Amino acid sequence: MERIECLSSKLLARRWGLSPSTLERWRHKRKGPPHLKIGGRVRYRLQDIEHFEAARVGHAEADRGQA
Repeated sequence: MERIECLSSKLLARRWGLSPSTLERWRHKRKGPPHLKIGGRVRYRLQDIEHFEAARVGHAEADRGQA
């Protein structure tokens, strides 16, 4: 069986410079990347994180009207 790389909320928060509570809030609002909950622990698959990041490239400039 292929092993899937995952990050914890803490590691993903560090990667993005956010607090883990921001990721928790996003999960409840269904705003962030998809997540898995295994044994009471939240994990994010690396492929989902990378897809989420790629889908948002350039959005910051467009949101400010500087596209």
